[in-house]
This record gives sequence, C-alpha cells and structure tokens, in this order.
Amino acid sequence: MRVVIARCSVDYHGALEAHLPLATRLLMVKADGSVLVHSDGGSYKPLNWMAPPCSMAQTDPDEVEAEQGVTQVWQVSHGKRDDTLRVKIHEVLSDTSHDLGVDPGLVKDGVEAQLQALLAEHITTLGEDWTLLRREFPTAIGPVDLLCRDAAGTTVAVEIKRRGDIDGVEQLTRYLELLNRDPHLSPVQGVFAAQLIKPQARVLATDRGIRCVTLDYEALRGIDDAEARLF
Repeated sequence: MRVVIARCSVDYHGALEAHLPLATRLLMVKADGSVLVHSDGGSYKPLNWMAPPCSMAQTDPDEVEAEQGVTQVWQVSHGKRDDTLRVKIHEVLSDTSHDLGVDPGLVKDGVEAQLQALLAEHITTLGEDWTLLRREFPTAIGPVDLLCRDAAGTTVAVEIKRRGDIDGVEQLTRYLELLNRDPHLSPVQGVFAAQLIKPQARVLATDRGIRCVTLDYEALRGIDDAEARLF
C-alpha cells in the first residue's frame, strides 16, 4: 500500500461531477488498484475514491497547472466506465509504501460461520429428534448452511444469518425451489435462523411457509440457561 500525505485538489468526472479544493489530504493507493482520498475527519469514509478495476498514471502538470503550483498529477481511470479521478498535487509532505502481506480477513464473534457451527453441534435446538444431514450442502446456486431431517423425517434447509433481512429470505426461497426438484429430498421445508430477524423478513418468510427462529448466541455457547436457547 502506498500512503501519501499531500496538499492537493481533486476532480471526479463520470456519472457525477465532484471537486475538492486545495487542502492537505491523505491519499491511499492499494494493491488492488483502488485510490482513496481522505481528510482528517469523517471517520472511515473517504472524500472521494476510485474502486477497481482501475489504473493510475502519474504525469507532469500542463503549463496552466504548473503556473498554479501543481507539481504532479495522478490520473485514475476506471476500467469499465468513463469515470476519471484527477488528483493535482501541489506539495508532497510524506510518501511511503508498505507491503501488508495477505490479510486473513475480519474475525468477529458470533458471525454466521460460528453460528452455523454451534447450531450444527446443537441441532436439537430446532426441535426434538432432529438430525443433521450435512453442513454447507452444495447446490447449483450456492451451499445451504444446514440440511437437516426433523422428527417426522422431513428434509429441512436452514439458512443462518447474523441479522435476518428480506434478502436472506429470498436466498432461502431460491434454495428451497431448487432442492424441491430433487425427488430424493422433496418435500423440503425451510427454517430462517438469525440472532435478529427484521419484521419485514419475518412477514415474508411466514407468507412463504418458512419458519423463523431467533438464535441466542450466548446460550448456544452454553453460557446461559440451556432452557432459554431460543426465544
């Protein structure tokens, strides 16, 4: 990653036109090609940016720009659109590059993968005499989180989310449509499980015959009363 602190102005041309007047800013050029312009405020959000695929060319200013005090120009062009980001640098205060290596990704407590593992381990949380057939059951449109069999022997597809919204219900609906074409599995019912299920998602799931289950992550970890694992 290249990190530059410079006095600069920035112009964005494309679907919208945006201008940042001359000021001291932080410029970031990432290994994936993205370029971000930050100020000393506004939390994590950049003032402007160009996301990949894009390319950057560093050039000398033209005569007019040179007369205005510009010493170098970054011309960033998007690979699929006509959008351009033009950074006119007047003074570089710091310019460093760092090899950050391969990032392992964000690990958060209680995310979907952990919820999936916990629920698979305690599948009877969903009902007595339930059995787990497989985690990450493969389909042509992606893996189903858990494929189970309930006490009556019916196949059940379980979709697990940290926060359950309408998109999650739609995703489970697509899985159910596909799974119910398989005579070895059909009929397949659905369970939408999440730590928090939004009211709109619950209404849509109920309308489609999908059971909603609110997960208590701490209870699944065995921290709380085992009698209150779901509510």
